[in-house]
Amino acid sequence: MSKQTAWPPRSNGSRFTAFPVPKTNGGRSNHRHKSFWKHSSTSSFTSPDRRDFSDLPPELITRIGFSLGYHSLETASLACKSWCEALRPAREALRYLTLGKQFKHGAGGFTASVDNALKMFLKAAERGSTKGMVDAGLIFWERGDRDKAFGLYRKAAEAGDRNAQCNLGIWYLQVEPPNPKEAVKWLYLASFQGHVRAQYQLAICMYQGRGADRNMKEAARWYLRAAEHGYVRAMYNVSLCYKYGEGLVQSHREARKWMKLAADRGHSKAQYEHGLALFSEGDKITALVYLELATRAGVRAGRHLKDVIREQLSPTSRYSAMLLLESWHAFPSSS
Repeated sequence: MSKQTAWPPRSNGSRFTAFPVPKTNGGRSNHRHKSFWKHSSTSSFTSPDRRDFSDLPPELITRIGFSLGYHSLETASLACKSWCEALRPAREALRYLTLGKQFKHGAGGFTASVDNALKMFLKAAERGSTKGMVDAGLIFWERGDRDKAFGLYRKAAEAGDRNAQCNLGIWYLQVEPPNPKEAVKWLYLASFQGHVRAQYQLAICMYQGRGADRNMKEAARWYLRAAEHGYVRAMYNVSLCYKYGEGLVQSHREARKWMKLAADRGHSKAQYEHGLALFSEGDKITALVYLELATRAGVRAGRHLKDVIREQLSPTSRYSAMLLLESWHAFPSSS
């Protein structure tokens, strides 16, 4: 195996010049950083100690830059003058993305304005930001302009953005006429990148045989993967898979576990199912709590049983159930 070095060899003729290490005086740096957003001049990038970065194309650095957060992008911009220039579009795009989100949510002292948010997102998209494309596409989608949303999603999806790939897959499922094969293609790409909603949607396609051959094991596998990452609707479906042995080895214990996980995260049908299971086991107080939660969420099937349980409980037990209900809060989930 060839020996690799952390830095390429010297090259006095290279245009890739390392950023000088700041001199210190008593532990304090004499170098003053310019504003992050104003990294436009490269005249300060001079040093007798030059290192060759010619094996890192500016296009690659630019593309990587769009995946970085504020502090990582700031640090990378200080590496050398070629990186500073290559990362300029990413810095500008991040600024517009930040402004867009502030306009959209009325944060940072800005008055909420979807129109202004869209302008900022489009400016970020013009500089190559896939996040800007997705955010702008979402506004177009919500406004009913799905053709413009499609164009932005497609461009970002082809660049590898998993959010865009998921949205594009859903677009193909909902467009008239739908194109489920194309949908499954993009949902697969997003799913392999860990997008939980894409994993859930892909599982539904596998379960229904939509866009691909019906495959219960594949459906259960993707349901389980999304559920393990906190997607509450997938948790409910995993419980059903275990309960009926569809794609997974039948296990009432696992079915109960996943049903409770979904119920505790606010899934109304899971709350109803879990309430029934608790009632059948004789835990009437906790059963009443879950059935009441399901009823409040719009599940009417448990109304009668809930009233029956309430009549069977003593005043003290009803009061205990009321206290549990008032203190109940859904656990966080990714859906």
